[in-house]
Amino acid sequence: MATTRRDFLALCGAGLSLAAMGFADPDGDHPAPCLLLEARSFASLGGWLLDPQFADIMGSPFLLAHGLGIPVADATTTAVFPSTGTYHCFVRTRNWCPGSWEAPGRFRVVIDGHPLDAIFGTAPGWAWQQGGTVEITRTSTTVALNDLTGFEGRCDALFFTQDAAFVPPNDVPAMQAWRRRLMGIPAEPKRREEFDVVIVGGGLAGCGASIAAAKSGLRVALIHDRPVLGGNASGEIRVHTEGIAGKDSGIISGIDTRAWKAGNGSAEAQADDRKRQLTLAAEPNVVQFLEWRLYDVQCRDGRILSCDAHHNRTGEALRFSAPQFIDCSGDAWLGFRAGAEFRYGRESRHEFEEGWDKFHDLWSPETADRVTMGVSLMWNTREVDQPVAFPAVPWAMPVAKDHSAIGGEWQWEFAAPQLDQIADAEAIRDHVLCAIYGSFANAKKEPTHAKRSLEWVGYLSGRRESRRLVGDHIYSMKDMVQNTRFADTVVEETRPIDVHYQKILTGLPVDFISEAMFLKAGRYYVPFRSLYSRTISNLMMAGRCFSCTHVGLGGPRVQRTTAQMGIATGYAAALCKRYQASPRDIAKDHITELRQLIGYSD
Repeated sequence: MATTRRDFLALCGAGLSLAAMGFADPDGDHPAPCLLLEARSFASLGGWLLDPQFADIMGSPFLLAHGLGIPVADATTTAVFPSTGTYHCFVRTRNWCPGSWEAPGRFRVVIDGHPLDAIFGTAPGWAWQQGGTVEITRTSTTVALNDLTGFEGRCDALFFTQDAAFVPPNDVPAMQAWRRRLMGIPAEPKRREEFDVVIVGGGLAGCGASIAAAKSGLRVALIHDRPVLGGNASGEIRVHTEGIAGKDSGIISGIDTRAWKAGNGSAEAQADDRKRQLTLAAEPNVVQFLEWRLYDVQCRDGRILSCDAHHNRTGEALRFSAPQFIDCSGDAWLGFRAGAEFRYGRESRHEFEEGWDKFHDLWSPETADRVTMGVSLMWNTREVDQPVAFPAVPWAMPVAKDHSAIGGEWQWEFAAPQLDQIADAEAIRDHVLCAIYGSFANAKKEPTHAKRSLEWVGYLSGRRESRRLVGDHIYSMKDMVQNTRFADTVVEETRPIDVHYQKILTGLPVDFISEAMFLKAGRYYVPFRSLYSRTISNLMMAGRCFSCTHVGLGGPRVQRTTAQMGIATGYAAALCKRYQASPRDIAKDHITELRQLIGYSD
């Protein structure tokens, strides 16, 4: 019997996954019996990984077969069809590297133990690939995703319908609305919670902000779209922390990392993950929403009222309300969705009097552009006892060319002026994966590397730069090199200014290796006016989305420095509550008190 929306929501309330039940739509959107299976909701992911980092662009978290060239174990679930019969099957997937070769991310769909004839992951772009018809003889049926390559097969959702003429929508806003209607999910979350401050992003900036606010007595919501905290420092990305702790009174030492002996990409990062998690768990005022992703913001009169986030696995949605919000998301998703003013790319050297010595064209160009620092994926290999083969990767060779390597650090980085760090984020990540697999395949041709095997390759983008929210002060290179001391200084650093560029600009034949331009600037200072939005009255920001120029980001972007920013905003949120004030009011009327909380003595 078909399941109505009312029945469907009741079943969900009983603990069944929204995406594992089929139904006929009583309102007429899809009157024929159908079933939508979101891959993220599969009961067992097997060896597939949940990848939510591009959901804002392509529409949903998806499953990724990141097997380093070895097919991963099947993802499986039990689906409840509304009735038996013949269904037309669609799978939303992507051939992430189309060309004259076989698609690298191929996989099969297996229904009740029987694989469909179609091979998926072969159509370019995110789209619903047709899988033919399938005869469902039992309403409760197993469904599996069977990876064929180990090279980044990806599956967003499966849709089964008895309507032969229906094709699911693929335009992202229309598709998301259709999926919500189909599954009976309201446009506004029914579950709502109130906090003193909502922090989006659980990197070091978000962790620092959460702890400072919690220690000041605020009830904190920390929304983070990964299962572990730490952002770029986490065991999922593995970039050890640099910079100084400033006036920190102990917060940063509980969330940072050591300088790992094996360097960036080291599994030692996982021990620091555990330390960080224990530090946050010891703060009873911090409510962690791990694996929750922001997707909407409600504003009125230049002020955020609330924001909505959903759980990456279940799709459950929650509305968060608070008088203060802090954007530590890196890509400024909270500020962007609130309509805050932001910058992207390099400023003209004349706008802020930036540029330096012979590299001035790389620091700041004559004319503003959209060049940014790039994305890195760390990777490493190991020696094994016996020779081990590595599959041919013809699809990677146009990127890797003749480059040969058995590991990669921060220099493995990609950005391109024609690619946007947000809109083209998946293509940028995939470009680096091609560079890694192709370069390792080249190395495997050498007898000395016959026993060399891939050990770990990151798949989450280690991004350095994208949107930068605009505050009352835009921090610049000039502020650093002149060592400007601000009356509202809340952050300090001594690490040299560090801005990257692709070495292809200076003659290297591949485009995925970068170089760093360093400039010693002594001790420099960041004002609180760069940590709150100029256009959204109750929004602060910490991390690489703070108010700065492209070159101004080069110094303070390292993680202990961004943690200092977070701590400043967390304490500021407490003062906002105490005085019923805005962050701008704190900068004007209570900056001495804020600086004292941080550790400055005026």
